[in-house]
Amino acid sequence: MDNQILNFYSQIPNLNVSRETCNDLESLISMIMEKNRKINIISREIFEKEQIRERHIIDSAQIIDFVDLNYNTTCDLGTGGGMPGLIVAIVMKRIKNDMKINLYEKSHHKSVFLMEVSKKMNLNTNVIQKDIFTVKNIETGTIMSRAFKPLPIILDLVSQNFRKYKNIILFMGRTGNKTLNDTLKVWDLDYEVKKSLTNDDSFILNIKKIKKKIS
Repeated sequence: MDNQILNFYSQIPNLNVSRETCNDLESLISMIMEKNRKINIISREIFEKEQIRERHIIDSAQIIDFVDLNYNTTCDLGTGGGMPGLIVAIVMKRIKNDMKINLYEKSHHKSVFLMEVSKKMNLNTNVIQKDIFTVKNIETGTIMSRAFKPLPIILDLVSQNFRKYKNIILFMGRTGNKTLNDTLKVWDLDYEVKKSLTNDDSFILNIKKIKKKIS
């Protein structure tokens, strides 16, 4: 493992990056690049390892200090190519081996990719090839989602389909502040914000409690 790459991953706060974790993350990048020639795992405009490392791997891994370790399951809603779920699963191999990452993805081809990666890297994941909107009475610890659905839709989904959860981690883009402010007109949220490591216009939203306001 190149020390420059190791140092790059060490920029993630609260993450004690081992050489083994870095090797797994680099292997994931190679698998993404290979599969992306056949199906769209990520945007084909992002095709260099350095771009993938920063825009997808580091971006996903920065939520690790928000993941609740007191629970044995975590859910990634609409994980697509496995961001952030696969990255969290790789990190969890060294932090909490018994935490299972449930990856919800309705696409058959992407689900196959998720299973291939999980098997090759011995990740504690459960790939669930279903439309998350059809799954009811879910119990989990942390819920996470990246580039899946707008904030209000995810809040409705969690409110209606989850029976128990600890917190919700969402990635907010350049219009995130407006979206959050608009959402607060409809929802009471107990939340905290962390500035994104990879984009000055983005932030991570960690929601601990939600309650819809009475209209």
